[in-house]
Amino acid sequence: MQQDAILDIIQGMARLCRKHLREGNIPDPAMIGIHTGGVWIARHLHELLNIQAPLGQLDISFYRDDFTRIGMNPQVKPSQIAFEVENRHIILVDDVIQSGRTIRAAMNEIFDFGRPASITLVTLIERSGRELPIQPDIMGLEPPLGDDEHIRLKGPDPLVLEISRHAQSRGNT
Repeated sequence: MQQDAILDIIQGMARLCRKHLREGNIPDPAMIGIHTGGVWIARHLHELLNIQAPLGQLDISFYRDDFTRIGMNPQVKPSQIAFEVENRHIILVDDVIQSGRTIRAAMNEIFDFGRPASITLVTLIERSGRELPIQPDIMGLEPPLGDDEHIRLKGPDPLVLEISRHAQSRGNT
């Protein structure tokens, strides 16, 4: 899937976010993207939703529960949250949710910055393979993927979704 189609999906996600915020009476939310693909998606959503707080960015490498199994990401970047998290409504954005472990790690890190009033989870892709009971509030696509298929967002310019086949192993996104 190429950039134009992905941007169309992101616009649809922005419409769903606006509705979710309106129906939930959620004023003045802040947005945090998970490094790297979540940040790419969050940049577009942040602009489309005209969110006033600066876009936050998380690198959850040190918070993963499978750190010893998968090793350290060679390009660990510091997290950047330049707004008060305490009692703030947060929109957390990732590119692909599969096991739920990345989201759990992201929430742990967010709570180190303060206790948010709420967290709305937004993902571009939802796929099977959940290991934790974590579900997105808003998602762009739910493609039917086999256990041997992996989907990855490449970018940031252009954004491209690629599906590849791997030996029968589970991803941990």
